[in-house]
Amino acid sequence: MSTPYFDRDHTDDLIAYLAASPSPYHAVASAAERLEKAGFRQVAETDPWEGGTGGRYVVRGGALIAWYVPEGAGPATPFRVVGTHTDSPNLRVKPLPDTGSHGWRQVAVEIYGGVPLNTWLDRDLGLSGRIALRDGTTRLVMADRPLLRVPQLAIHLDRGVNEGMKLDKQRHLTPVWGLGPVDEGALIRLVAEEAGVDAADITGWDLMTHDVQPPAYLGRDRELLAAPRLDNLLSVHAATAALVALACEADGDGQNPPHIPVLAAFDHEENGSESDTGAQGPLLGNVLERSVAARGGSFEDRARALAGTVCLSSDMGHAVHPNYAERHEPGHHPLPNGGPILKVNVNQRYATDGTGRAVFAAACERAGVPWQTFVSNNSMPCGTTIGPITAARLGIKTVDVGVAALSMHSARELCGADDPFLLASAVKSFLEA
Repeated sequence: MSTPYFDRDHTDDLIAYLAASPSPYHAVASAAERLEKAGFRQVAETDPWEGGTGGRYVVRGGALIAWYVPEGAGPATPFRVVGTHTDSPNLRVKPLPDTGSHGWRQVAVEIYGGVPLNTWLDRDLGLSGRIALRDGTTRLVMADRPLLRVPQLAIHLDRGVNEGMKLDKQRHLTPVWGLGPVDEGALIRLVAEEAGVDAADITGWDLMTHDVQPPAYLGRDRELLAAPRLDNLLSVHAATAALVALACEADGDGQNPPHIPVLAAFDHEENGSESDTGAQGPLLGNVLERSVAARGGSFEDRARALAGTVCLSSDMGHAVHPNYAERHEPGHHPLPNGGPILKVNVNQRYATDGTGRAVFAAACERAGVPWQTFVSNNSMPCGTTIGPITAARLGIKTVDVGVAALSMHSARELCGADDPFLLASAVKSFLEA
């Protein structure tokens, strides 16, 4: 049976969010829709910004920054930031997509991020992303049905496959999608049809594959959640839900609120964050500075606000794997449904230190949420997050947290069904402290 913490409505909503968000651009659009319903309004980076209370958000490609200015906030009021990312490892369409050989029509793809290649074999794949039109506008496109497949070689032709399969990224990961000679322009014609535009008007695209199998509860007691893109849309959804809840509960007492809550959902985390929409870019810093300036703040106010700011970098983490327990640190075995995990690495692959731990522990205590700790085995390399990047770029205290999962970066990942709600509860407590 589920623990008493389980909030089925929250996890059901996460499932709907995952299904609606096969690309970073869809993830941003879906989050923006939730913010709009809560009274947030979009502001353009090219427009002058006004001060005042209420919720606002900025969209740039696959990134979104949202914040809520409560009544009584001054120019030097510090921020509480939840940092996440919208991208996931997958197969992305190349600029000249139509290819094929030996009577098969195929689509040329490029590997995005750290992909366990075998997890994309023999899956029914759809296509999603955005297209750029001749008039300068962009449109989202999602063909959420079986269009492509990367077929595995039959065991009869590779008798040693179970002794170790080695996939060549260039030769073995090209999906098939039909029979016949190469048909130049066929893929973009299909995309144009899906988007309801003329193919001749499409001048650019950012398209990617996604597994069309929907998210689902798993296990005898439905205590697990199997889904694509848990890394890291689970965190984006939790932070969005927490920010919306805070905005809806705002009482407007004007009593000098301690913080301004912020959601920062970046793109391109899976390949290093070096882009105009990634955590290494200036987007978050610019938004925070402009928010201070819009409230009449000076350089001094900006410095004071950032000095008091704390960032919670929320990204998926590793649950102990029952079949590979030796790969984990022996004294730290996070489990699904045990609550969010605090991620620690003294070499700054994660940004958590002792004071950050105290901030997170206090947030979980206020929310009545259990929590766990993750540390890598000393013999294993440790991944990283936007946490150290954000801490270094903005000079703000940052703590790394997440949800324990198996199969990270797989086409389909696995976590506890309780943990999305537990994370959202901890995030809300952090933002409102």
